[in-house]
Amino acid sequence: MDTRVIFLLAAEGIFAFLLLYGSGVLKKPGAVVAAALLLTAAFYLRGLALDHQTLDYTDFLAKWVDYFADNGGFAGLKGSIGNYNIPYLYFLAWFSYSDIGSLYLIKLLSIFFDVILAWAAMLLAGLTVKKPGQKLGCFFAVLFLPTVFLNGAYWGQCDSIYAAFAVLSVYLALSKRPWGAVVCAALSFAFKLQAVFVLPVFAAFLFSGRVKLRHLLAFPAAYVAAVLPAVALGRPFMETLTLYLDQAGSVGGALNYNSSSIFSILENADDAAWWAKLAILWAFLFVLAVLLVLFLRRRRADDRALLAAAVLFAAAVPFLLPHMHDRYFFCADVLSVVLAMTVPDLFPAAVLVQFGSLLGYHAYLKGRFLMPMRWGGWAMAAAVLILLAVLLVRLGKSGRHVKT
Repeated sequence: MDTRVIFLLAAEGIFAFLLLYGSGVLKKPGAVVAAALLLTAAFYLRGLALDHQTLDYTDFLAKWVDYFADNGGFAGLKGSIGNYNIPYLYFLAWFSYSDIGSLYLIKLLSIFFDVILAWAAMLLAGLTVKKPGQKLGCFFAVLFLPTVFLNGAYWGQCDSIYAAFAVLSVYLALSKRPWGAVVCAALSFAFKLQAVFVLPVFAAFLFSGRVKLRHLLAFPAAYVAAVLPAVALGRPFMETLTLYLDQAGSVGGALNYNSSSIFSILENADDAAWWAKLAILWAFLFVLAVLLVLFLRRRRADDRALLAAAVLFAAAVPFLLPHMHDRYFFCADVLSVVLAMTVPDLFPAAVLVQFGSLLGYHAYLKGRFLMPMRWGGWAMAAAVLILLAVLLVRLGKSGRHVKT
């Protein structure tokens, strides 16, 4: 491995330590030592995974970087390449200028956002838990979460980017910084369409007064700002705005792709087109029903209830929808850990989500099923029911109303 890669990985580890130090959770010598040791372990494990190549890298990501190298780097953004949105392509174009292997640069980018994701999760948990040790526990629980480690360092995927912005958006909304919350939500969406699994919670933020209608104007503004550099380089403006619509037909016709969705349980759904339409309808009705309850009980929607709603949407929407892939529960993986750190009784729900998610990872990365995917589907269904029950109980509690 190139020594420059080792240096960059070490630099990310140092950045993570400084981020923790600046967050005020390393006030005691014991915390400093523990953080240093755990960060060393986390980055050592990631270093061991850097050489691994998957077909996603060799068949797609590597070729996209080569495309930019052959077409003038950033100048290549004017053309249509890949099935990722523009902001991620900026990084691939940037990597094309380096003689460091693109495999390492792609993974180092994801590892950097692993750190941002863990930090965002710690901030979100810190709205409820106040002890530095508990906050550190949340940071490292996310950093060592199997799907977080495997997604970026081993697989070379970039889900930590959109998830980091999604978690930050929830944190900023609950900490009464609505403009920043909406901007982060827009950036999450700009990197990955899967951000829509979490975005329904912004309706609840609206009901409960955390976000006002005027703040929502920041969403299109931030999204347009994110794609404007590509437009300036020659990419058609309308093409950048409608990229997700153009990609809608490329998700595939199968009802399930190694995902612990409801279609891992409904294995005999023969008419895929009919079942897909039905699934979209029931997912829409589920979100609508939850939002209706949140609206009716908006004065009782405290931070824990709204966090539970965010986790519920992140888990339930991909569980109910058709055409879901193995990595689509990534936000649910992380947010369920944050919720479990604030409500320890919900630890089983976080385990169920991680179990269901990991089965899909194993199926892709190993090319075989560890066990039938329906086991993951039942685990995810149980997690969704637990989260729904927790939300309803939280909203049904008597006591002081939340000011809206």
